[in-house]
Amino acid sequence: MTFTKLLAGLLLAGGTICSATAQSAKVLPYLQRISGKQILAGQHNKEPNAEPTKWTDFIHKTTGRYPALWSGDFLFQQENIDNRWKMIKEAERQYRQGAVVNLMWHACPPVSGEPCGWDPGLLNQLLTDAQWTELITDGTPLNKAWKVRMDDIARYLQYLKEKNVEVLFRPLHEMNQGKFWWGGRPGPNGTARLYQITHDYLKNTKGLTNLIWVWDMQDMSRDFAAYNPGEKYWDVFAFDVYDQGYDQSWYNYILPIVGDKPMAIGECAALPTPEILAQQPRWTFFMAWAELVQEKNSVEAIRRIYSAPRVLTRDELPKR
Repeated sequence: MTFTKLLAGLLLAGGTICSATAQSAKVLPYLQRISGKQILAGQHNKEPNAEPTKWTDFIHKTTGRYPALWSGDFLFQQENIDNRWKMIKEAERQYRQGAVVNLMWHACPPVSGEPCGWDPGLLNQLLTDAQWTELITDGTPLNKAWKVRMDDIARYLQYLKEKNVEVLFRPLHEMNQGKFWWGGRPGPNGTARLYQITHDYLKNTKGLTNLIWVWDMQDMSRDFAAYNPGEKYWDVFAFDVYDQGYDQSWYNYILPIVGDKPMAIGECAALPTPEILAQQPRWTFFMAWAELVQEKNSVEAIRRIYSAPRVLTRDELPKR
């Protein structure tokens, strides 16, 4: 069933799709409708932003098909910051060709400017408890610095809004990953609070109603409730698989947390198999991580998942 047929069915039935955070006309209802039936094949592209289709093109070369979901990244190194507009223009192009667009933001610590390093930098450059309290307290210097950082990112997202491009937006990903400067802080004043602040500023202050908000966790600790920013703050749940995340116990753990909302394999090194997807039908997309799709998967495995009946590729989605 195509995107257009699904939406037409919704309209004919007089149905209304509501989201607390996103005002999306197509993508979110589509994910809701394919949940339990089909799954989008996705691919992340990062480093360099000068080549924003590097790994999507690898998939096409390997399988003869393009991923249904294209993902880009604002990134944090100077050369990639300099090419953010190229990445954003590619996001627009992919959307026009029918792809679902996902954007990530590896944000540098607010105590330092851009660019920054990976480790230390995004990793292992943690804020003190006092700095964290300042960051989440409105009007303080660190809080203002974070808003300035969001102002910069909002320029690009505003462009996509003006071009009617809907975006799966996944900031502060892997909240339970304590090596990230934003992660590993459970509780109402921890990582979830910064996510709430980010959401409210970009949606309410900046007016970015084209964003579909993704709450993301990793397969490393089963304490998701301690990081949940609240249902009104996220539209899609994403789960990053780098350890034992394909185990059925993880899937069963996540289901009651997500409820009826779409859920996805937000990142993975090893791709899921058709057998896993048959046993775990609620995933609405999977997204291989950039170079890891080549490093951690055989050509046979990539071709097998891309030819699986449940898996949708870009050619099976309507151009916009």
